[in-house]
Amino acid sequence: MALSSCQAPMLVEDSSLEGWKVIGSGGFGQIYKARHRQWGCDVAIKLLHYDDGTSASLLRELDMMRRGSSPYAIQVRGVFRGRVPSSGSSTQLGLVMELMERGSLASLQETLCGAPPWPLVFRLAHQVALGLNYLHSLSPPMLHLDLKPSNVLLDFYLNAKLTDFGLARYYRSVTRVSKKDSGEEGGTISYMPPEAFQVSYSPTLASDIYSYGILLWAIVTGKQPYAHAKSSLVRLRIPEGDRPLLDEIRVQAAGRAGLTGLMELMERCWDTRPEQRPSSLECTTETEELYKIHKHAINDAVHQVLKKLDQMEEETMIEQIGRVHITQARPPEGERFEAMNVDNTPTGGPPIQEMAGGCTANQTDNARVKDLPSFGPASTCYKSSVCPIGSPLPSSSTWRSTESSTAKPPQSSFRPNLSSQYHRQFSSPDTFQIHLCNVTGFQHGNNNTMHIQVMDTSDRKRHPTAPSRVDLPPPHPGSWKDKTGGVG
Repeated sequence: MALSSCQAPMLVEDSSLEGWKVIGSGGFGQIYKARHRQWGCDVAIKLLHYDDGTSASLLRELDMMRRGSSPYAIQVRGVFRGRVPSSGSSTQLGLVMELMERGSLASLQETLCGAPPWPLVFRLAHQVALGLNYLHSLSPPMLHLDLKPSNVLLDFYLNAKLTDFGLARYYRSVTRVSKKDSGEEGGTISYMPPEAFQVSYSPTLASDIYSYGILLWAIVTGKQPYAHAKSSLVRLRIPEGDRPLLDEIRVQAAGRAGLTGLMELMERCWDTRPEQRPSSLECTTETEELYKIHKHAINDAVHQVLKKLDQMEEETMIEQIGRVHITQARPPEGERFEAMNVDNTPTGGPPIQEMAGGCTANQTDNARVKDLPSFGPASTCYKSSVCPIGSPLPSSSTWRSTESSTAKPPQSSFRPNLSSQYHRQFSSPDTFQIHLCNVTGFQHGNNNTMHIQVMDTSDRKRHPTAPSRVDLPPPHPGSWKDKTGGVG
Protein backbone atom coordinates (compact mmCIF):
# COMPACT_ATOMS: atom_id res chain seq x y z
CA MET A 1 0.00 0.00 0.00
CA ALA A 2 1.53 3.26 -1.09
CA LEU A 3 1.50 6.15 1.34
CA SER A 4 -0.17 9.30 0.11
CA SER A 5 2.23 11.44 2.10
CA CYS A 6 5.11 12.72 0.04
CA GLN A 7 7.78 11.97 2.62
CA ALA A 8 8.50 8.37 3.61
CA PRO A 9 8.32 7.65 7.36
CA MET A 10 11.51 7.06 9.31
CA LEU A 11 12.39 3.40 9.78
CA VAL A 12 13.28 2.42 13.36
CA GLU A 13 15.19 -0.86 13.77
CA ASP A 14 15.08 -2.98 16.91
CA SER A 15 18.80 -2.30 17.46
CA SER A 16 17.91 1.34 18.22
CA LEU A 17 15.56 0.44 21.07
CA GLU A 18 16.14 -0.88 24.58
CA GLY A 19 14.22 -1.34 27.84
CA TRP A 20 11.04 -2.75 26.33
CA LYS A 21 7.98 -2.76 28.57
CA VAL A 22 4.29 -3.46 27.85
CA ILE A 23 2.16 -0.44 28.80
CA GLY A 24 -1.13 -1.26 27.07
CA SER A 25 -3.03 -3.84 25.07
CA GLY A 26 -6.33 -4.35 23.30
CA GLY A 27 -8.02 -6.16 20.48
CA PHE A 28 -5.71 -4.43 18.02
CA GLY A 29 -2.43 -5.53 19.61
CA GLN A 30 -0.02 -4.26 22.23
CA ILE A 31 1.62 -0.95 23.11
CA TYR A 32 5.23 -1.00 24.32
CA LYS A 33 7.42 1.60 25.91
CA ALA A 34 11.08 1.61 24.88
CA ARG A 35 14.11 3.88 24.97
CA HIS A 36 15.51 5.12 21.67
CA ARG A 37 19.28 5.15 22.02
CA GLN A 38 20.02 7.78 19.36
CA TRP A 39 17.11 10.10 20.17
CA GLY A 40 17.75 9.88 23.90
CA CYS A 41 14.05 9.66 24.82
CA ASP A 42 11.28 7.15 25.42
CA VAL A 43 8.83 6.28 22.65
CA ALA A 44 5.68 4.18 22.32
CA ILE A 45 5.55 1.28 19.84
CA LYS A 46 2.20 -0.09 18.66
CA LEU A 47 2.31 -3.63 17.29
CA LEU A 48 -0.74 -5.23 15.68
CA HIS A 49 -1.94 -8.75 16.48
CA TYR A 50 -2.94 -9.49 12.91
CA ASP A 51 -0.93 -8.96 9.77
CA ASP A 52 -2.20 -9.77 6.29
CA GLY A 53 1.34 -10.09 4.96
CA THR A 54 1.32 -6.65 3.34
CA SER A 55 0.85 -4.66 6.58
CA ALA A 56 -1.85 -2.68 4.80
CA SER A 57 -3.80 -1.90 7.99
CA LEU A 58 -0.71 -0.58 9.74
CA LEU A 59 0.36 1.58 6.81
CA ARG A 60 -3.17 2.86 6.45
CA GLU A 61 -3.26 3.91 10.11
CA LEU A 62 0.15 5.52 9.70
CA ASP A 63 -1.17 7.57 6.79
CA MET A 64 -4.22 8.67 8.80
CA MET A 65 -2.10 9.69 11.77
CA ARG A 66 0.28 11.70 9.62
CA ARG A 67 -2.57 13.55 7.94
CA GLY A 68 -4.41 14.12 11.21
CA SER A 69 -1.31 15.35 13.02
CA SER A 70 -2.02 18.31 15.29
CA PRO A 71 -1.20 19.51 18.82
CA TYR A 72 -4.28 17.56 19.97
CA ALA A 73 -3.57 14.28 18.20
CA ILE A 74 -0.79 11.79 18.91
CA GLN A 75 2.38 12.26 16.87
CA VAL A 76 3.79 9.38 14.83
CA ARG A 77 7.61 9.27 14.67
CA GLY A 78 8.20 6.38 12.29
CA VAL A 79 7.73 2.71 11.50
CA PHE A 80 9.26 -0.04 13.63
CA ARG A 81 10.72 -3.12 11.97
CA GLY A 82 12.48 -5.85 13.91
CA ARG A 83 12.16 -8.38 16.70
CA VAL A 84 10.58 -7.62 20.04
CA PRO A 85 12.33 -9.16 23.08
CA SER A 86 10.62 -12.32 24.39
CA SER A 87 8.21 -12.40 21.44
CA GLY A 88 9.90 -15.00 19.27
CA SER A 89 12.20 -14.72 16.32
CA SER A 90 9.73 -13.33 13.75
CA THR A 91 10.19 -9.80 12.42
CA GLN A 92 7.30 -7.45 13.15
CA LEU A 93 6.14 -4.05 11.97
CA GLY A 94 4.71 -1.37 14.20
CA LEU A 95 4.14 2.35 14.67
CA VAL A 96 6.62 4.44 16.65
CA MET A 97 4.78 7.26 18.42
CA GLU A 98 5.43 9.91 21.02
CA LEU A 99 5.07 8.60 24.57
CA MET A 100 2.24 10.03 26.65
CA GLU A 101 3.55 9.71 30.22
CA ARG A 102 0.22 9.74 32.06
CA GLY A 103 -1.50 7.02 30.05
CA SER A 104 -5.11 7.33 28.96
CA LEU A 105 -8.12 9.16 30.34
CA ALA A 106 -9.61 5.75 31.16
CA SER A 107 -6.61 4.77 33.29
CA LEU A 108 -6.70 8.15 35.06
CA GLN A 109 -10.37 7.70 35.93
CA GLU A 110 -9.66 4.22 37.24
CA THR A 111 -6.79 5.49 39.36
CA LEU A 112 -8.79 8.39 40.77
CA CYS A 113 -11.91 6.23 41.18
CA GLY A 114 -13.91 8.92 39.42
CA ALA A 115 -13.61 12.19 37.57
CA PRO A 116 -10.70 14.63 37.99
CA PRO A 117 -11.19 18.14 39.49
CA TRP A 118 -13.64 20.35 37.63
CA PRO A 119 -11.14 22.72 35.97
CA LEU A 120 -9.43 19.67 34.44
CA VAL A 121 -12.79 18.25 33.35
CA PHE A 122 -13.52 21.40 31.33
CA ARG A 123 -10.04 21.49 29.82
CA LEU A 124 -10.25 17.85 28.73
CA ALA A 125 -13.65 18.50 27.12
CA HIS A 126 -12.21 21.45 25.19
CA GLN A 127 -8.97 19.74 24.09
CA VAL A 128 -10.81 16.69 22.76
CA ALA A 129 -13.12 19.03 20.82
CA LEU A 130 -10.07 20.80 19.38
CA GLY A 131 -8.59 17.51 18.18
CA LEU A 132 -11.87 16.36 16.65
CA ASN A 133 -12.48 19.72 14.98
CA TYR A 134 -9.06 19.58 13.32
CA LEU A 135 -9.85 16.18 11.80
CA HIS A 136 -13.23 17.38 10.55
CA SER A 137 -11.73 20.51 9.03
CA LEU A 138 -9.34 18.57 6.76
CA SER A 139 -10.09 18.21 3.06
CA PRO A 140 -11.58 15.70 2.76
CA PRO A 141 -12.73 15.55 6.41
CA MET A 142 -11.41 12.71 8.51
CA LEU A 143 -13.67 10.70 10.80
CA HIS A 144 -12.15 9.18 13.92
CA LEU A 145 -15.04 6.75 14.60
CA ASP A 146 -13.72 5.43 17.92
CA LEU A 147 -13.85 8.26 20.44
CA LYS A 148 -13.75 6.92 24.03
CA PRO A 149 -11.68 7.50 27.21
CA SER A 150 -9.09 4.85 26.36
CA ASN A 151 -8.34 6.66 23.08
CA VAL A 152 -7.68 9.98 24.81
CA LEU A 153 -4.07 10.03 25.95
CA LEU A 154 -2.54 12.39 28.52
CA ASP A 155 0.92 13.94 28.58
CA PHE A 156 2.88 14.62 31.77
CA TYR A 157 0.75 17.68 32.62
CA LEU A 158 -2.52 15.93 31.70
CA ASN A 159 -3.08 17.60 28.35
CA ALA A 160 -5.25 15.46 26.05
CA LYS A 161 -4.45 14.06 22.61
CA LEU A 162 -6.47 11.71 20.40
CA THR A 163 -5.01 8.36 19.47
CA ASP A 164 -5.91 5.09 17.69
CA PHE A 165 -6.73 5.93 14.10
CA GLY A 166 -7.26 2.29 13.18
CA LEU A 167 -10.92 2.88 12.30
CA ALA A 168 -10.48 6.39 10.92
CA ARG A 169 -11.65 7.07 7.39
CA TYR A 170 -12.21 9.96 5.05
CA TYR A 171 -15.74 11.28 4.72
CA ARG A 172 -17.25 11.72 1.28
CA SER A 173 -20.88 12.56 0.59
CA VAL A 174 -22.03 9.46 -1.22
CA THR A 175 -25.20 7.38 -1.29
CA ARG A 176 -25.43 5.11 1.74
CA VAL A 177 -24.61 1.48 1.17
CA SER A 178 -24.99 -1.56 3.37
CA LYS A 179 -22.32 -2.61 5.80
CA LYS A 180 -21.84 -5.84 3.94
CA ASP A 181 -20.92 -4.03 0.75
CA SER A 182 -18.84 -1.29 2.33
CA GLY A 183 -16.62 -3.50 4.43
CA GLU A 184 -16.44 -0.70 6.99
CA GLU A 185 -17.51 -1.87 10.41
CA GLY A 186 -16.27 -1.49 13.92
CA GLY A 187 -16.23 0.78 16.95
CA THR A 188 -17.21 0.59 20.60
CA ILE A 189 -20.91 -0.14 21.01
CA SER A 190 -21.52 2.18 23.97
CA TYR A 191 -20.18 5.13 21.97
CA MET A 192 -21.71 4.31 18.59
CA PRO A 193 -24.66 6.42 17.31
CA PRO A 194 -28.13 4.87 16.93
CA GLU A 195 -27.93 4.94 13.13
CA ALA A 196 -24.90 2.64 13.30
CA PHE A 197 -27.19 -0.23 14.32
CA GLN A 198 -29.31 0.07 11.19
CA VAL A 199 -28.94 -2.37 8.34
CA SER A 200 -27.76 0.36 5.99
CA TYR A 201 -25.25 2.76 7.53
CA SER A 202 -22.42 4.97 6.38
CA PRO A 203 -20.54 7.09 8.96
CA THR A 204 -20.80 10.86 8.82
CA LEU A 205 -19.37 13.80 10.75
CA ALA A 206 -22.40 13.54 13.02
CA SER A 207 -21.30 10.02 13.97
CA ASP A 208 -18.20 11.42 15.68
CA ILE A 209 -20.29 14.15 17.35
CA TYR A 210 -22.56 11.54 18.95
CA SER A 211 -19.49 9.69 20.30
CA TYR A 212 -18.15 13.00 21.60
CA GLY A 213 -21.40 13.56 23.54
CA ILE A 214 -21.12 10.17 25.26
CA LEU A 215 -17.43 10.89 25.93
CA LEU A 216 -18.40 14.17 27.62
CA TRP A 217 -20.66 12.23 29.96
CA ALA A 218 -17.80 9.85 30.78
CA ILE A 219 -15.42 12.77 31.44
CA VAL A 220 -17.87 14.48 33.80
CA THR A 221 -18.93 11.39 35.75
CA GLY A 222 -15.71 9.35 35.63
CA LYS A 223 -17.80 6.29 34.70
CA GLN A 224 -18.35 4.07 31.70
CA PRO A 225 -21.79 4.31 30.00
CA TYR A 226 -24.03 1.26 30.40
CA ALA A 227 -21.28 -0.41 32.40
CA HIS A 228 -23.43 -3.36 33.53
CA ALA A 229 -25.66 -3.77 30.46
CA LYS A 230 -25.24 -6.53 27.89
CA SER A 231 -24.08 -5.40 24.47
CA SER A 232 -27.16 -6.97 22.85
CA LEU A 233 -29.41 -4.84 25.05
CA VAL A 234 -27.41 -1.69 24.28
CA ARG A 235 -27.76 -2.37 20.56
CA LEU A 236 -31.50 -2.63 21.04
CA ARG A 237 -32.11 0.31 23.38
CA ILE A 238 -29.84 3.00 21.86
CA PRO A 239 -31.96 3.32 18.67
CA GLU A 240 -35.02 3.54 20.98
CA GLY A 241 -33.62 6.69 22.61
CA ASP A 242 -31.92 5.38 25.77
CA ARG A 243 -28.94 7.43 26.90
CA PRO A 244 -26.70 7.60 30.01
CA LEU A 245 -28.48 8.99 33.08
CA LEU A 246 -28.07 12.70 33.85
CA ASP A 247 -29.50 12.73 37.40
CA GLU A 248 -26.08 12.83 39.08
CA ILE A 249 -24.87 15.65 36.83
CA ARG A 250 -28.01 17.71 37.45
CA VAL A 251 -27.45 17.52 41.21
CA GLN A 252 -23.84 18.64 40.82
CA ALA A 253 -24.71 21.39 38.30
CA ALA A 254 -26.72 23.29 40.91
CA GLY A 255 -23.56 24.66 42.49
CA ARG A 256 -21.04 24.32 39.67
CA ALA A 257 -20.54 27.10 37.11
CA GLY A 258 -20.62 25.92 33.51
CA LEU A 259 -21.72 22.37 34.27
CA THR A 260 -25.28 23.00 33.12
CA GLY A 261 -23.97 24.28 29.79
CA LEU A 262 -21.75 21.21 29.40
CA MET A 263 -24.70 18.92 30.16
CA GLU A 264 -26.85 20.68 27.57
CA LEU A 265 -24.06 20.29 25.00
CA MET A 266 -23.76 16.54 25.55
CA GLU A 267 -27.55 16.15 25.17
CA ARG A 268 -27.43 17.95 21.82
CA CYS A 269 -24.50 15.85 20.71
CA TRP A 270 -26.29 12.52 21.33
CA ASP A 271 -29.54 13.57 19.71
CA THR A 272 -31.16 10.68 17.83
CA ARG A 273 -31.39 12.83 14.68
CA PRO A 274 -27.90 13.33 13.17
CA GLU A 275 -28.87 16.64 11.57
CA GLN A 276 -29.75 18.14 14.98
CA ARG A 277 -26.29 17.52 16.43
CA PRO A 278 -23.85 20.45 16.61
CA SER A 279 -20.73 20.64 14.44
CA SER A 280 -17.26 20.06 15.81
CA LEU A 281 -16.57 23.80 15.53
CA GLU A 282 -19.61 24.57 17.68
CA CYS A 283 -18.43 22.05 20.26
CA THR A 284 -14.99 23.70 20.28
CA THR A 285 -16.42 27.20 20.67
CA GLU A 286 -18.81 26.27 23.48
CA THR A 287 -16.30 24.24 25.47
CA GLU A 288 -13.80 27.09 25.15
CA GLU A 289 -16.24 29.50 26.79
CA LEU A 290 -17.00 27.01 29.56
CA TYR A 291 -13.31 26.34 30.15
CA LYS A 292 -12.58 30.06 30.55
CA ILE A 293 -14.73 30.03 33.70
CA HIS A 294 -12.34 27.57 35.36
CA LYS A 295 -9.09 28.38 33.59
CA HIS A 296 -7.73 30.39 36.52
CA ALA A 297 -7.78 27.26 38.69
CA ILE A 298 -6.34 24.79 36.19
CA ASN A 299 -2.79 24.85 37.58
CA ASP A 300 -3.97 24.00 41.08
CA ALA A 301 -6.19 21.23 39.72
CA VAL A 302 -3.36 19.67 37.71
CA HIS A 303 -1.01 19.92 40.67
CA GLN A 304 -3.59 18.24 42.88
CA VAL A 305 -3.95 15.29 40.50
CA LEU A 306 -0.23 14.92 39.85
CA LYS A 307 0.48 14.92 43.59
CA LYS A 308 -2.07 12.18 44.13
CA LEU A 309 -0.69 10.14 41.23
CA ASP A 310 2.84 10.41 42.63
CA GLN A 311 1.66 9.38 46.10
CA MET A 312 -0.17 6.36 44.72
CA GLU A 313 2.85 5.38 42.65
CA GLU A 314 5.05 5.60 45.74
CA GLU A 315 2.60 3.50 47.76
CA THR A 316 2.50 0.91 45.00
CA MET A 317 6.29 0.75 44.94
CA ILE A 318 6.45 0.33 48.72
CA GLU A 319 3.83 -2.41 48.53
CA GLN A 320 5.80 -4.23 45.83
CA ILE A 321 8.99 -3.98 47.88
CA GLY A 322 7.12 -5.37 50.89
CA ARG A 323 6.24 -8.48 48.89
CA VAL A 324 9.89 -9.26 48.16
CA HIS A 325 11.23 -12.21 50.19
CA ILE A 326 14.88 -11.69 51.06
CA THR A 327 16.91 -14.88 51.39
CA GLN A 328 20.51 -15.14 52.56
CA ALA A 329 22.87 -16.38 49.90
CA ARG A 330 24.80 -19.55 50.71
CA PRO A 331 28.44 -18.72 51.49
CA PRO A 332 31.24 -20.55 49.65
CA GLU A 333 31.92 -24.14 50.56
CA GLY A 334 34.32 -24.31 53.49
CA GLU A 335 32.99 -21.08 54.95
CA ARG A 336 29.46 -22.27 55.58
CA PHE A 337 27.73 -21.55 58.88
CA GLU A 338 25.21 -24.02 60.20
CA ALA A 339 22.83 -23.24 63.05
CA MET A 340 21.73 -25.87 65.57
CA ASN A 341 19.33 -25.39 68.43
CA VAL A 342 21.08 -25.83 71.81
CA ASP A 343 19.08 -24.00 74.44
CA ASN A 344 15.96 -21.87 74.33
CA THR A 345 17.01 -19.76 77.33
CA PRO A 346 18.80 -16.55 76.27
CA THR A 347 22.18 -15.66 77.68
CA GLY A 348 23.84 -12.30 77.89
CA GLY A 349 26.83 -10.45 79.15
CA PRO A 350 30.00 -8.70 78.07
CA PRO A 351 31.81 -9.39 74.78
CA ILE A 352 34.60 -11.90 74.34
CA GLN A 353 37.91 -11.29 72.55
CA GLU A 354 40.25 -13.90 71.22
CA MET A 355 43.52 -14.08 69.33
CA ALA A 356 44.11 -17.18 67.24
CA GLY A 357 46.81 -18.28 64.89
CA GLY A 358 46.96 -21.29 62.63
CA CYS A 359 45.64 -24.64 63.73
CA THR A 360 47.42 -27.96 63.69
CA ALA A 361 46.37 -31.37 64.87
CA ASN A 362 48.51 -31.28 68.00
CA GLN A 363 47.94 -27.67 68.98
CA THR A 364 44.47 -27.44 70.53
CA ASP A 365 43.09 -26.11 73.73
CA ASN A 366 39.70 -25.64 75.25
CA ALA A 367 38.15 -22.93 77.36
CA ARG A 368 35.01 -22.52 79.36
CA VAL A 369 33.89 -19.09 80.43
CA LYS A 370 30.91 -18.60 82.72
CA ASP A 371 27.95 -16.47 81.55
CA LEU A 372 29.44 -15.05 78.35
CA PRO A 373 27.46 -14.60 75.16
CA SER A 374 27.85 -16.60 72.01
CA PHE A 375 28.63 -14.92 68.71
CA GLY A 376 25.08 -15.30 67.48
CA PRO A 377 21.60 -15.75 68.96
CA ALA A 378 21.93 -17.21 72.41
CA SER A 379 19.83 -20.25 71.61
CA THR A 380 21.91 -21.22 68.58
CA CYS A 381 25.23 -22.87 67.89
CA TYR A 382 27.38 -22.03 64.86
CA LYS A 383 30.13 -23.90 63.05
CA SER A 384 32.84 -21.86 61.40
CA SER A 385 35.77 -22.84 59.22
CA VAL A 386 38.79 -21.85 61.29
CA CYS A 387 40.63 -25.19 61.46
CA PRO A 388 41.98 -27.02 58.41
CA ILE A 389 40.69 -30.42 57.45
CA GLY A 390 42.27 -33.13 59.53
CA SER A 391 42.30 -31.25 62.82
CA PRO A 392 40.44 -33.47 65.33
CA LEU A 393 37.63 -32.14 67.44
CA PRO A 394 38.09 -32.65 71.19
CA SER A 395 36.21 -35.27 73.09
CA SER A 396 34.06 -34.44 76.08
CA SER A 397 36.89 -35.34 78.46
CA THR A 398 39.11 -32.58 77.16
CA TRP A 399 36.76 -29.75 78.20
CA ARG A 400 37.92 -27.88 81.31
CA SER A 401 36.81 -24.69 83.05
CA THR A 402 38.72 -21.55 83.94
CA GLU A 403 36.26 -20.86 86.76
CA SER A 404 35.63 -24.34 88.15
CA SER A 405 37.17 -27.79 88.18
CA THR A 406 33.86 -29.26 87.00
CA ALA A 407 33.79 -29.55 83.22
CA LYS A 408 30.58 -29.59 81.22
CA PRO A 409 30.78 -31.87 78.18
CA PRO A 410 29.40 -30.82 74.83
CA GLN A 411 25.64 -31.11 74.64
CA SER A 412 24.03 -34.04 72.88
CA SER A 413 22.52 -31.85 70.18
CA PHE A 414 25.92 -31.73 68.49
CA ARG A 415 26.29 -34.22 65.72
CA PRO A 416 29.13 -36.73 66.34
CA ASN A 417 30.36 -36.64 62.72
CA LEU A 418 31.04 -32.92 62.45
CA SER A 419 33.91 -32.14 60.10
CA SER A 420 37.20 -31.47 61.84
CA GLN A 421 37.69 -28.27 59.87
CA TYR A 422 35.30 -26.49 62.24
CA HIS A 423 35.56 -25.23 65.80
CA ARG A 424 32.53 -25.57 68.07
CA GLN A 425 30.86 -23.27 70.51
CA PHE A 426 27.62 -23.35 72.42
CA SER A 427 26.00 -21.55 75.31
CA SER A 428 23.49 -22.19 78.05
CA PRO A 429 22.08 -19.97 80.82
CA ASP A 430 25.22 -20.34 82.93
CA THR A 431 27.93 -21.47 80.52
CA PHE A 432 29.78 -20.41 77.41
CA GLN A 433 32.02 -23.04 75.85
CA ILE A 434 34.32 -22.73 72.86
CA HIS A 435 37.05 -24.86 71.34
CA LEU A 436 40.01 -22.82 70.08
CA CYS A 437 42.86 -23.72 67.77
CA ASN A 438 46.42 -22.55 68.51
CA VAL A 439 45.28 -19.68 70.73
CA THR A 440 48.18 -17.60 71.98
CA GLY A 441 46.05 -15.50 74.28
CA PHE A 442 42.51 -15.57 75.65
CA GLN A 443 40.70 -12.73 77.39
CA HIS A 444 37.29 -12.59 79.02
CA GLY A 445 35.52 -10.27 81.38
CA ASN A 446 33.40 -7.14 81.27
CA ASN A 447 33.96 -3.49 80.63
CA ASN A 448 35.51 -3.05 84.09
CA THR A 449 37.56 -6.23 84.58
CA MET A 450 39.48 -8.26 82.04
CA HIS A 451 40.96 -11.71 82.79
CA ILE A 452 43.70 -13.15 80.60
CA GLN A 453 44.67 -16.78 80.27
CA VAL A 454 47.86 -17.57 78.35
CA MET A 455 48.77 -21.06 77.20
CA ASP A 456 52.48 -20.29 77.11
CA THR A 457 53.66 -17.86 79.78
CA SER A 458 56.91 -17.37 77.95
CA ASP A 459 55.05 -16.01 74.97
CA ARG A 460 52.33 -13.95 76.61
CA LYS A 461 50.34 -11.69 74.28
CA ARG A 462 47.33 -9.50 74.67
CA HIS A 463 45.04 -7.64 72.33
CA PRO A 464 46.39 -4.13 71.71
CA THR A 465 43.05 -2.58 72.66
CA ALA A 466 42.46 -4.62 75.84
CA PRO A 467 44.15 -3.74 79.18
CA SER A 468 45.46 -6.60 81.27
CA ARG A 469 43.52 -5.51 84.38
CA VAL A 470 41.65 -2.49 85.60
CA ASP A 471 41.22 -1.98 89.35
CA LEU A 472 38.05 -0.10 90.26
CA PRO A 473 36.35 0.74 93.58
CA PRO A 474 34.33 -2.13 95.06
CA PRO A 475 30.76 -2.45 93.77
CA HIS A 476 27.86 -0.89 95.56
CA PRO A 477 26.28 -3.32 98.05
CA GLY A 478 23.32 -5.15 96.53
CA SER A 479 24.27 -4.42 92.92
CA TRP A 480 24.54 -7.16 90.28
CA LYS A 481 28.32 -6.78 90.29
CA ASP A 482 28.39 -7.39 94.01
CA LYS A 483 26.27 -10.54 93.60
CA THR A 484 28.32 -11.95 90.73
CA GLY A 485 31.70 -10.92 92.00
CA GLY A 486 32.14 -8.32 89.30
CA VAL A 487 32.06 -10.80 86.40
CA GLY A 488 29.22 -10.46 83.84
